[in-house]
Amino acid sequence: MKLRHLLALGLGGATFALLLAEPSLAQSPVPEAAAVPAAAPVPAKGDTAWMLIATALVLLMTVPGLALFYGGLVRTKNMLSVLTQVFAIACIVCLIWVFYGYSLAFTNGGGLNDFVGGFSKAFLKGVDPNSTVATFSNGVVIPEYVYICFQMTFAMITPALIVGAFAERMKFSALIVFTILWVTLIYFPMAHMVWYWGGPDVVGNAAKALAAATDEASKKAAQDALDAVNADAGFLFKMGALDFAGGTVVHINAGIAGFVGCLMMGKRIGYGRDLLAPHSLTMTAIGASLLWVGWFGFNAGSNLEANGSTALAMINTFVATAAAAVSWLFVEWALKGKPSLLGMLSGAVAGLVAVTPAAGFAGPMGSIVLGLVAGAVCFIMCSTVKNALGYDDSLDVFGVHCIGGILGALATGILVSPALGGVGIPDYTTKPGELVVGAYDMTAQLIIQAKAVGLTLLLSGIGSAILFKLVDLTIGLRVTQEEEREGLDIADHGERAYNY
Repeated sequence: MKLRHLLALGLGGATFALLLAEPSLAQSPVPEAAAVPAAAPVPAKGDTAWMLIATALVLLMTVPGLALFYGGLVRTKNMLSVLTQVFAIACIVCLIWVFYGYSLAFTNGGGLNDFVGGFSKAFLKGVDPNSTVATFSNGVVIPEYVYICFQMTFAMITPALIVGAFAERMKFSALIVFTILWVTLIYFPMAHMVWYWGGPDVVGNAAKALAAATDEASKKAAQDALDAVNADAGFLFKMGALDFAGGTVVHINAGIAGFVGCLMMGKRIGYGRDLLAPHSLTMTAIGASLLWVGWFGFNAGSNLEANGSTALAMINTFVATAAAAVSWLFVEWALKGKPSLLGMLSGAVAGLVAVTPAAGFAGPMGSIVLGLVAGAVCFIMCSTVKNALGYDDSLDVFGVHCIGGILGALATGILVSPALGGVGIPDYTTKPGELVVGAYDMTAQLIIQAKAVGLTLLLSGIGSAILFKLVDLTIGLRVTQEEEREGLDIADHGERAYNY
């Protein structure tokens, strides 16, 4: 014990003498916080892990989810063709996305920045494992590669949705050419207009600089900088349009394109006369179930991090889907006398579509109401209205995705209201560095939502019509009557889904 005491005393004395010799060593080795520049935020492992899972879930929606959902709804002779179309679109768009799609959607486009990005990140130039992108919380980022992959899955599924509108009658070669043109000229600009912005930290830092400015010259310079930050965003984002996970970008966009395509291609041979029933509702049920599971990545993943808003988007994706499935089921039961599996599955997809733009903005009770309305409205569109107008939308892409998307986009402007259980309009400038609820006017927000819907319908509707016509004039859109009667499995691909 004596040795220990002597050793402790010696070390203590040496330390005291050292401090006397160099007083600065007695001070804290960490400078004052004000003198240290704020460290750049780094991704949290939890947020990164969640977004990797969400990305895989969205891929699950396309292959095999959408492929099986659509495949089961067509006739046996066209099952393999639908699987091939969906899988091929996913692979081709995946490559286009990393070549130039990500850059067109999520970079500054110079003079065209309101409508489309540029090529500064073509072939993922400048992106590496250390690159990060903003989320919706100040000081929170995720790896840019994760964001690229997540948004890639959205680009992959959107043109695949269009396939259902003209299933069983379009040439495979024409579909591939149309898809390449459509994602380049319509999808990427839409994604840019709705989702491109600088992020909360860029806005917050500019607002902080303005608040800290003391004289008129510095205030003007700071205000100009804040204005420039706010101007570096897509047209619809700057307008204030709310679209949490793709009501305009994905569903209305694909739905109206499909509707235009089915009108321009005409009806299937035998439509309205022959039985064109689904060949396997079992496959369709499997596909619809996978879509619901994958949609949690689609909606909850669109929050870009793991927090309470993510949980809100998840519960809304549960309850709106269930409400729409029940709504379609009982409306169909009341009007047609029997509750059908296909009706319930279609209702579930309608609920998923409708809640997509509202998932992170509405409250759970509002989402239930939205689901109940979506199920009933989409049923009427896919039965009464479709039969009255006589168009052949093979798998009800317009009635479910376009109409459900419109309903959800408009309802988002209502359900975001805090008085109705919504989270309110996000505001990053009133208290720089924080996310607070901004001013909300229901009528004004509804007008903004309606403008976003209208622009999407015009851009995708007119643009798709032009692209369909160009493809038709060059290689032709539709297979021959003989090929259609034989089935696209053999005519286009030389193989069958089933050999028995």
